[in-house]
Amino acid sequence: MNDQTAMPPLTDTRAIRVTGGHRLEGTASVQGSKNVALHLYAAAQVADEPLALTGIPHILDTQVCAEILTRTGTRARIVGDRFETAPAAAWYPVIPDELGRRIRTTAVMAAGLLARAGRVRFPLPGGDAFCHRLIDRHLAAMEAAGATLDVTGTHVEARLPDQGPASFTTDAMTHKWGPSLGATVTAMLLAARACGTSTLLNPNAEPEVLATAALLEEGGVGIEWEGTTALHITGTDRITGGTVHVPPDRLEAATLALAAAITGGTVHLDNIPVTTFPAALVSMLAEAGVELVPAHGGTLAGCPAGPQPVQMATGSATCTDVQPQLTAFLTQAPGISRIEERIYTARATHVAPLRAFGADVTADGPTITVHGPSPLTAARVAGQDIRAAAALVIAALAAEGTSTIQGKYHLHRGYGNLLPKLTALGAKLEVVQE
Repeated sequence: MNDQTAMPPLTDTRAIRVTGGHRLEGTASVQGSKNVALHLYAAAQVADEPLALTGIPHILDTQVCAEILTRTGTRARIVGDRFETAPAAAWYPVIPDELGRRIRTTAVMAAGLLARAGRVRFPLPGGDAFCHRLIDRHLAAMEAAGATLDVTGTHVEARLPDQGPASFTTDAMTHKWGPSLGATVTAMLLAARACGTSTLLNPNAEPEVLATAALLEEGGVGIEWEGTTALHITGTDRITGGTVHVPPDRLEAATLALAAAITGGTVHLDNIPVTTFPAALVSMLAEAGVELVPAHGGTLAGCPAGPQPVQMATGSATCTDVQPQLTAFLTQAPGISRIEERIYTARATHVAPLRAFGADVTADGPTITVHGPSPLTAARVAGQDIRAAAALVIAALAAEGTSTIQGKYHLHRGYGNLLPKLTALGAKLEVVQE
């Protein structure tokens, strides 16, 4: 992927064939964090100098974001493992429908564009198919910064006064899902270009937010945390650039760990220390029997006592993006597991395909119940979103026979090289044209 911003195709008709029953062992490197990178791509728009992000994930969403930036004014290109941007000479503040509807961070991209161009038109966000993406907290931040909004059933148009965003106070708390990660970043980008100090109440403090805050602070924006209660952002009229490294993707790391564990194997994740995993994710995996221990500067993941049934709830986006993969793994745990999905209550697109493998798994509203262990046999299934596709690959690794999984497009949206990594660990799989 060199100096490339061409829009990737909307579909990928290739399928993944996986022959189960092979133990995974070995070492793998974890890609740069998808979710962190997407928010940093948006933040690049507010910089007044060239910015380079290193260690980026080579995924379809990276290409989509590069194309959005390029079409709207910010010069962006992908060179090797670098995402390089330069400030716009002129702004074209319309996010094309065919791009904005393909990622879930569309509103965050729009906030960066609004902060710089003073106006923006964008479609409602896309991304995964398991839920409708609410953007009310994003719109509230835009209005608080002084924007007038015209919202239809498909698009949003926002316009700031000539002087740009004003300092403001807004709240990132949602009615159901806790503090909004995306809306926190939206507010930060607007506040970074505002005159004075803005206050964000109930900010999200997940790694995506912390990485964006660090980028802005390095560029000259004032960032002051008041515990988990408030975040104060002091804007500036010039934000410097530089080079920022994208941290390893904890979600790919968890996916690799669960893939190895369901086969009875182990994987050494050589570039992600245990200390960089969120505590909630470590705890969630440990309860299911998957241990993460320090090893040679990285993390050794295994399941020495075998899969264990769990009773848990997803309490942050960190855990919800591992829930489908964990559900697949729990089909091999003796006993009854229950996971209450509190972040995206309809996140169950993986449940029916897992049943096709022979798993005893059901979804009742937000609660997913797994009775295990279940002998899995090969199936032909389709993944409808990123994590569901990953979950089906994990199930296929433990199934008897050769499975066919459609949904490579979705897998490539979130994982750049997951399949070659699994192959290097001992998985028997191939990508075939359907």
